[in-house]
Amino acid sequence: MASPPEHVEANRAAWNARADEYQRKHGQFLRGDAWGTWQIREAELGLLGDVAGKDVLELGCGAARFSIVLAARGAYCVGLDYSERQIEHARSLGADFPLIHAAAEDVPLPDASFDVIFSDHGALSWGDPSRVVPEVGRLLRPRGLLVFNVTSPFARMCLDEEAGHQIDELLRPYFGLRRIDEGDGAATYNLGYGEWIRLLLANGLAVEGLVEPQPPEGATTTYGIPVEWAKRWPAECIWVARKQA
Repeated sequence: MASPPEHVEANRAAWNARADEYQRKHGQFLRGDAWGTWQIREAELGLLGDVAGKDVLELGCGAARFSIVLAARGAYCVGLDYSERQIEHARSLGADFPLIHAAAEDVPLPDASFDVIFSDHGALSWGDPSRVVPEVGRLLRPRGLLVFNVTSPFARMCLDEEAGHQIDELLRPYFGLRRIDEGDGAATYNLGYGEWIRLLLANGLAVEGLVEPQPPEGATTTYGIPVEWAKRWPAECIWVARKQA
């Protein structure tokens, strides 16, 4: 078994330390059946399809609000997160399905276990995609669905770190964004569009769609993205890919 990447334990420590504050700040905003910064309903986007009777894995589930809703709709859900404190929050919210404490780079589950794998700013951001995507390919059944939401490269390139939000200027190059230092050894990952496509295809996952959500009328967020900025440039990318037979 390959040794875990250096960032894994640092990310675990970071999320254990920040979980309570994260839930306090964002918990009332998160709807459970909605995607990302603007909490656009899954019913509107229709990315996961009918999950009733399907085996579904949420990678980087946090408090598992999304999976709790899907389970109520008949999905057989499993949540995975490497933060013990986030898993405690999931249990406190009523998650009564399996919650696995593990890194997404090395999932302790058998091959071809799931019909659907999804992540909303979870393990495809906080895990190394070069390790996580092969795990997704292994875990999905033939014709299984992967849907994941990650920060757009535009949001990274336009982030004014001193101001704490995006501005109308490219402040860093598109190429080479890949690993982003989050302090104390923790890291997130941000790939370019072409790099995502190549990585998915290399692991038997064909891209079926890419959604770049714009804030709807009257949108607010607790995540600090300026609404007017996000009306002009994408803050997020929701990728849809399918495991080939």
